[in-house]
Amino acid sequence: MATTLYGIKNCDTMKKARAWLESRGVKYEFHDYKSAGVDRQALERWCKELGWEVLLNRAGTTFRKLPDADKQGLDANKAKTLMFVYPSLIKRPVLDHNGHLLAGFKPELYQHALRLPK
Repeated sequence: MATTLYGIKNCDTMKKARAWLESRGVKYEFHDYKSAGVDRQALERWCKELGWEVLLNRAGTTFRKLPDADKQGLDANKAKTLMFVYPSLIKRPVLDHNGHLLAGFKPELYQHALRLPK
């Protein structure tokens, strides 16, 4: 099974997700999109499957620091461009397990998606 966790190494939510996966023996690859960037095709797929509204982290510092012109009139194309240029705008983590995507960390959703016993 292929499992990749995308996010930023020092994010608190990422630390919780990684600890949760590791405590259950789930093997995964970690992709730090702050240091390694985000693949445009992956971002397109995530937006298509999850919706750009779900994927765009409007609560974070990076979004709040954007100029007002960048925050206004958001649509799919503008949001994707911003997330590509500023990967910190992508909700964390993004879990890709055998092609099934989850954005954010909720243990019960991970439990179900990974088909782990309770």
